[in-house]
Amino acid sequence: MRLTTLLAALSVIASMLLPSLARAGEGHDHGDAAPVASGPSLPRFAAVSDAFELVGVLNGKQLTLYLDRAADNAPVTEAQIELEIGGAKVKAEKHEDAFEVVLADAPKPGVLPITATVTVGNEVDLLASELDLHEEAHADEAAHVHSWKEYAGWATAALGTLVVLILIGRNLAARRQRRTGAAA
Repeated sequence: MRLTTLLAALSVIASMLLPSLARAGEGHDHGDAAPVASGPSLPRFAAVSDAFELVGVLNGKQLTLYLDRAADNAPVTEAQIELEIGGAKVKAEKHEDAFEVVLADAPKPGVLPITATVTVGNEVDLLASELDLHEEAHADEAAHVHSWKEYAGWATAALGTLVVLILIGRNLAARRQRRTGAAA
């Protein structure tokens, strides 16, 4: 095996190991990577008044409501909540530390006006908000993003492989030429 073929083979092996060697060692990284959302978030709305804050999270036909005091953000678990969602009136039922409403049908995409009447003891408050629903385009497809390091590794491996193939081809051609020359 000639020296150039050996060097080419070693360069291919090095290029395949390069991405794993290029990782930052301990103390040389730039902190934790930013968190990436793993899937679509559930639609939600928030309604605020001087006395209360109401957050609603929609999951299909189920709407979960969280009610807090506006002054200190303390959860309110003993309340009566009546909602008007897109013209339909529903009453929320207490469930653990939240309130739940099961809608007759899952809301259609678009903007739904929401009005909540909250009654806590003698306090009655009216809160208003909107629930903005969008159609999820390609929600089931997971997007994979390649970094420039991956592309650089692939390009280096491809270039190294090309160099090795060229050198092997030249070596074979030179042997053939020597054999042909020796036979004449």
